[in-house]
Amino acid sequence: MENGSKKWGFQANKSLSTSSAVTVRGVLNVLQDNLNKEDTRQVMPLAHGDPSAFPCFRTTTVADEAVVDAVRSAKYNHYAPTVGLLPARRSVADFLNRDLPYKLSPDDVFLTLGCTQAIEITITVLARPGANILLPRPGFPYYEARAAHSHLEARHFDLIPEKGWEVDLDAVEALADENTVAMVVINPGNPCGSVYSYQHLQKIAETARKLGIMVIADEVYGHLTFGNAPFVPMGVFGPIVPVLTLGSISKRWIVPGWRIGWLVTSDPNGILQESGVVESIKGCLNISSDPVTFIQGAIPQIIDNTTEDFFTKINNILREAADICYEKIQDIPCITLPHKPEGSMFVMVKLNLSSLEDIGDDMDFCLKLAKEESVMILPGTAVGMKNFLRITFAIEPSALEVGLERLKAFYERHAKIQ
Repeated sequence: MENGSKKWGFQANKSLSTSSAVTVRGVLNVLQDNLNKEDTRQVMPLAHGDPSAFPCFRTTTVADEAVVDAVRSAKYNHYAPTVGLLPARRSVADFLNRDLPYKLSPDDVFLTLGCTQAIEITITVLARPGANILLPRPGFPYYEARAAHSHLEARHFDLIPEKGWEVDLDAVEALADENTVAMVVINPGNPCGSVYSYQHLQKIAETARKLGIMVIADEVYGHLTFGNAPFVPMGVFGPIVPVLTLGSISKRWIVPGWRIGWLVTSDPNGILQESGVVESIKGCLNISSDPVTFIQGAIPQIIDNTTEDFFTKINNILREAADICYEKIQDIPCITLPHKPEGSMFVMVKLNLSSLEDIGDDMDFCLKLAKEESVMILPGTAVGMKNFLRITFAIEPSALEVGLERLKAFYERHAKIQ
């Protein structure tokens, strides 16, 4: 790479390519490239958590009108404060306070570009030489990618399929040391569809307190539940252990493209303030991009005026889709379901390679499925569980049935002859 007699002084940061390859988006891009361009059938998107393209998952008109009103008001054409507009932060605090035994203030809320930026800021703030963070396996791979980018060591504790994907707390205690800064809890679960009980969350909080670490509560799928277990926010246990709550309107309101979320210090004892974490969050926001101002301006109207009917409708569609997924999977011998989903938009299934011919592993399965059937499913490797699959059921129920029928046809074509 020369410029005449002189070499150019720049080159790519190759670590970025490595980090991005393990994200959901990176794997989806590989699957997309493997689709058969000559197959005229509609691609069945059972690999990602964005159902907004399907009419039955259309967001509430309240949200649409709130954005239109914010734009037309001409009050939100300016830069917003780095922590977010005060009315929006107040609305988020009030929204979260509905489920908490103490009161958050707007000062506890920081608005972010979706939940992904909340993850970025959290990891950046906690990264220091020699530190490590405890992540669930399976989990959301963006945590690993950001930890690697920030040189924060990631250690993994298992979730237990037979116990509804509960956290293996003995493993957490075994992994932690004096350099452990936090553990991540994703509830409702991505990729497992689990919803943790009050009792299990309390045990997590008590374990974290014993270890002297904070809990990062990823609740982007908060309240998207349709089983027997109600959603309990980790912030309920803020009096026991400091909690950073991550959330957004992306999933519950079905508007992931609007890119607005929050990072909240659920910490009534003020430990995060005393330790300097709050100031570090503000410092990180000072050198970060902000959520769009007019979306921030729409937040109070969106949160305050959305009726319970809308949320009930979305959860009922998810329940119907989850039931279809559960029933159809019973007829596909190459996959087994350890636990019926109770929340979020996903289910994890185990791939039984012994029942298949010419399939090497979960990635091979998903690549061939995309090419042969135009069905996209996420290989478990992408979320830390080799030879599992993550199936999204948050699509139009009729399309879900088509996708699972194609999956069954793929199995029958590759089934090992007994």
